[in-house]
Amino acid sequence: MAWRFSKTALNGAEPMSIMAHLSELRMRIIRACLSIAIGAAVILIFYDQVLHFLTQPYRNICEARPDFNCDGSLYALGPIEGLASRMRIAGYGGIIISVPIILWQLWRFVSPAMSTKEKKYAMPFAIASFVLFICGGALAFWTLDRALEFLISWSGADVNQTYQIAKYISLVALMVLAFGAGFLLPVIVVFLQLVGAVTPQQLRKQWRIAVMVVFVIAAVITPSGDPISMLALAVPMTVLYILAVIIGFVAQRRRRKNSQDDDFADA
Repeated sequence: MAWRFSKTALNGAEPMSIMAHLSELRMRIIRACLSIAIGAAVILIFYDQVLHFLTQPYRNICEARPDFNCDGSLYALGPIEGLASRMRIAGYGGIIISVPIILWQLWRFVSPAMSTKEKKYAMPFAIASFVLFICGGALAFWTLDRALEFLISWSGADVNQTYQIAKYISLVALMVLAFGAGFLLPVIVVFLQLVGAVTPQQLRKQWRIAVMVVFVIAAVITPSGDPISMLALAVPMTVLYILAVIIGFVAQRRRRKNSQDDDFADA
């Protein structure tokens, strides 16, 4: 007997087979990969402008602090490092550009298994995830010059700052990805409250532990390891956590009100 999933059962349609699930999953993955490839191609076309934009914080620090012994230039220490760095930037950029399409493909894959009420929440979650990720990445780039200033100042007064292209770009990309992922915390917290895994009362009661966990996570996922970047990530994450708990209280109150209205209507 063939195993069958009930992906469309909630909508009253015939359940899909495993092969149908795998076929659709493959289609969604291919489309997501194509969007990444197209985004990477766009980055390659405008590579010089993108590289100039990414190195702007470094140049700002070098201009503002002549005592740091740097000129804002990046160096390739191998014959293929320039090409590898170009491809790395294109890859990172392609992923960031295609985030909306990736989220859309994910939503299209899981939406047939959702009820009407769950679908109502799916699109806001996808939009909120994208917006928060972009905000986190923008914050990472905005604080990058301050993080570099801290790191350079601890190198020593007689140390010349000479950065490889690959290492500098990797730091910038990991900072953006770490901040973007950290800003997804409220989406996860709100989701856990909506599905009933936790309650707003429990989250409010354990707020001290939650704040400590947030700071630990920020310290672990911050690639540069400097306290400025850690605080720049931990403080917004704490604020977003509080907002997520407030949203949970609002959603809980709305569910109670709807339940009372239904009971009154039945009476």
